[in-house]
Amino acid sequence: MSNIGLVAIGRNEGERLRRCLDSVIGKVAHIVYVDSASTDGSVEFARSLGVDVLELDPAKPMASPRSRNEGFFYLINTYPDIKYVQFIDGDCELVEGWLEKAEAQLDARPDVAVVCGRRRELYPDASVYNRLCDIEWDTPIGEAKACGGDAMMRPDALQQVGGFNPTLIGGGEPELCVRLRRKDWKILRIDAEMTRHDADIKRFSQWWNRFRRCGHAYAEGSWLHGRSPERHWLKESRSIWFWGLVLPLLALSMAWFTQGLSLLLFLGYPILIYRIDYWMQKQGLSSRDARIFALFCVIGKFPLVQGQILFHLNRLKGRHTKLVEYKDVTAISPDSQPVP
Repeated sequence: MSNIGLVAIGRNEGERLRRCLDSVIGKVAHIVYVDSASTDGSVEFARSLGVDVLELDPAKPMASPRSRNEGFFYLINTYPDIKYVQFIDGDCELVEGWLEKAEAQLDARPDVAVVCGRRRELYPDASVYNRLCDIEWDTPIGEAKACGGDAMMRPDALQQVGGFNPTLIGGGEPELCVRLRRKDWKILRIDAEMTRHDADIKRFSQWWNRFRRCGHAYAEGSWLHGRSPERHWLKESRSIWFWGLVLPLLALSMAWFTQGLSLLLFLGYPILIYRIDYWMQKQGLSSRDARIFALFCVIGKFPLVQGQILFHLNRLKGRHTKLVEYKDVTAISPDSQPVP
């Protein structure tokens, strides 16, 4: 892979970063690791492997779109002969054979800007939250509207649209894909194993914070592109506001005047759970997984609306939202050794 560059990003990923870098060393021509003010030894460990390291200035808001953007432009400016760039999150491991498959697709399809594959959870049975992530990653094969954080991209396409939007707190890849598709570029998801992800979510509070960050991303994405022809994330944001705030407020505020009849509106939640459950089983998910997924989709409306409110409050105040974190800090083991 003499013409492939790779951008890995992370913040306090600990042993997850070690596994990530171990999986890519020696498989691409150039690697840059972009660190967001880690305190777990990530920077020192990455440098011990001989990869290029960028440390983001913590005085500016830090988030994955900014990290990917700075890593991308560093890579193509430092190594201008790079043909394609693979992006990977620091909590992921690259699957053997992925690079060859992705490169072949970009070689064969000059109209494709982004190729992504199947991300799976490394430990899907470690917690219900990891299992939910594994289900979430299973998206349809073929032309897509967006990709996730792991993908191989064509540098000239990214340069044409100015790269990632570094001001976003999340949702940077879907927002990038909106701008790419406006320039008639295609986003392609192929039937191939790409990465193994370690969500490492053990507690309900971690899952809640992750969804709160997602809600912020939905709000920001719809604010930027909701008035465009495709109405980016507008439908999703309206659903979040309805189920997460409007319906419960209506039910509770009208309870006195309706002698409690308005509380019947809460029956909408089990109906919604049933509809999602039914749909997911039609897509091939087991009844147990479909039921759990449906339940957490509905519960998730509440942290999602928190994220939406957070975005709009900060927007009105003219300030940037700080990174919403949900993972525990786990320092890299001193016994970890660089790949020979």
